[in-house]
Amino acid sequence: MHGHWQSDDRIVPANLPNNSTAVGAEAEEGRRSAKGAWLDASGLTVGLLFRSVWKGGRRLRPTPLSDRAIAEVVKRAAQAAGYDPARFSGHSLRAGLVTTAAAAGVDERTIMEQTGHKTTTMVRRYMRRGSLFRNNAAAKVGL
Repeated sequence: MHGHWQSDDRIVPANLPNNSTAVGAEAEEGRRSAKGAWLDASGLTVGLLFRSVWKGGRRLRPTPLSDRAIAEVVKRAAQAAGYDPARFSGHSLRAGLVTTAAAAGVDERTIMEQTGHKTTTMVRRYMRRGSLFRNNAAAKVGL
C-alpha cells in the first residue's frame, strides 16, 4: 500500500487504494487531520506516503510498506476495534474502497483505475456486496 502525495492534499495512488471507508465532511476532515499528523510526525515533504521503517522504528525507509506489513496493520486495527483479526487482511482495504466508492456513486472506470481491476465483473462483485445492506428488500418491507 503506497501512494505519492501532492501538496494539494491528495494522495496520488500507486495502483493501490486509500482505505477511507467513512463518508461526509466530518470524515473528510478526519482523514485530512490524520494525514497532516502523519506528515508532521514523519517530516515527509515528497515521495511515498506510506513507507517501511528501519529496524528500531525511528527512521523511515525510502521503500513502500510490504504486503505483510499492511496485513499486520489491518489485523491490529481490526482487533483494536473489537473484530476477529483473522477475518481481515490487506485485501480488506481494496474491497472496502470498491464498496465505499460504489456506494458514493463513483463510476466503475474510475474505481478500476484506482484498484487495478482488469474487468468490470470483479469490481461488480464488490459493488453487489456493498449494496446488500443499502438496498435490502427485506428491510424495505419492515422485516
